[in-house]
Amino acid sequence: MRGWRAERINVEAMDELVRQVAEKVGISEDKARVAVETVVNFLKAKLPAPLAAHVDTALGAAAPAIANLDVGGLASSLGGLFGKK
Repeated sequence: MRGWRAERINVEAMDELVRQVAEKVGISEDKARVAVETVVNFLKAKLPAPLAAHVDTALGAAAPAIANLDVGGLASSLGGLFGKK
């Protein structure tokens, strides 16, 4: 039962993040979902295995913070990190 609840929280957190990205960036939720899943999978692939195993758990734990996330600021910061202005 606990696994089901954790999975539901992760889905809810992912859905909230997708909505935030779609709204802040001005793209469809389908495109935002692809972007979010790409980032999550990238993190899982690049992080050391012990950390990568906790990405989904961390996403679920971050659900309350995701609701207040400034995706526009985050996108700008990430763009600067990767050499875009």
